[in-house]
Amino acid sequence: MSLLHLSFYSSFALSCLGLAFHRTHLISALLCLESMMLSMYIALSIWPAETQTTSITLIPILMLTFSACEAGTGLAMLVASTRTHGSDHLHNLNLLQC
Repeated sequence: MSLLHLSFYSSFALSCLGLAFHRTHLISALLCLESMMLSMYIALSIWPAETQTTSITLIPILMLTFSACEAGTGLAMLVASTRTHGSDHLHNLNLLQC
């Protein structure tokens, strides 16, 4: 395994661990999701250059599009929950109370 692959795997694993263990604020969960998407985007962008294929170069662009949609939806949820509940703490968000 090269150093480049190790850095992508470790950044993805660290963002997964951050999402799993630091779930107090919605903004920290959104930042962990964005770092996961960023590491996946960089890995998928470099993968066609390593394998010397051009048929899979559209996949990173599609993933970047979905990542932008996810970020916009997450920020809209953050604004809506802050307006209704007064904070972005995740323990205030309960689906049974909606």
